[in-house]
Amino acid sequence: MTDLTKTILEQMIKNIQPKIVSSPDYDISFFGVERLHPFDTRKYGRAWHTLRREYGAEIARRTIKPENEVSDDDLLLVHTPEYLQSLQESPIVARALELVMLAGVPYNLLKNRIIRPMRLATQGTMIAAQQAAVDGLVVNLSGGYHHASAAQGEGFCLFADVPVAIEKARQTGALKRDQSAIIIDLDAHQGNGHERVYLDKHGVFIFDMYNQMIFPQDEHAKTRIDYGIALNAGCAGDPYLDLLFRKLPEALDRVYNPGMAFYIAGTDITAGDALGGLKVSEEALFRRDQFVIDTLMARGIPTVVVMGGGYSRTSYRMIARMVGYIIETYGDARADESAIHDAG
Repeated sequence: MTDLTKTILEQMIKNIQPKIVSSPDYDISFFGVERLHPFDTRKYGRAWHTLRREYGAEIARRTIKPENEVSDDDLLLVHTPEYLQSLQESPIVARALELVMLAGVPYNLLKNRIIRPMRLATQGTMIAAQQAAVDGLVVNLSGGYHHASAAQGEGFCLFADVPVAIEKARQTGALKRDQSAIIIDLDAHQGNGHERVYLDKHGVFIFDMYNQMIFPQDEHAKTRIDYGIALNAGCAGDPYLDLLFRKLPEALDRVYNPGMAFYIAGTDITAGDALGGLKVSEEALFRRDQFVIDTLMARGIPTVVVMGGGYSRTSYRMIARMVGYIIETYGDARADESAIHDAG
């Protein structure tokens, strides 16, 4: 790395002022029924409180709280009116959540306890995108509902929060019409939702690295992946990181006029996860997060981080560690030379 390049990267990092979007109402609680699903529906609050204990007022100062749910008008930027209407039927919501025992529950209970937190988190991803255009790096401590498409929810995903945020950013000018949005999906599962949303649309570059041997195995959606890495079950940390370190920069080099990146940082690639089927260590997961974030920051691409899947009871600690790294590396507006070196 030349001295000039290093100086440019240092200046870029100095201009980053990371923010966190979070709400106590992100957590989903339904009289204990949520414990029947492997997804820890309270990991968002657990992650924030872990960070609050570690970093104190610094976290509170950087946190933006969504005050309202996403509006129907904004959801209609991506979703069909018929689909939004169907979410007023308990059996459809229960099927998308993979909690069939909720099919007979009165809709208003589902609306308040489950649908509202997801609508709030979708608003959080939209806020994060608007803020990333200003501050460079924003984490939404929820979201990443990458199985939801325009007319269908599945895999515990009701709303396509990343596509909604992309389309809203284009509408407001936070993402210019001639700029590409980038989706870097490192959840263990194929992100078939946003792939289906953008099947016939341009301006979004999709990088998806996933376990090809588990749900959803959506062959039609795969045709929309711009740069895909299909992994076999049991892939461990060293080969995983080797692929990522080589392939992500190569993929980013192909993106036309990048304007904003959305990183789906699923923790379900770890060995202890109930559904991911991979064997990446928590340490390797942390190195993954470091690399993706540092690479995007070094390239000067405004970035939104969303959580995606994570089906272990320690997922919240992995999330907190990643956000802690962001705060320590970029939060004091100092350039971290090791990060610059690794990303360069």
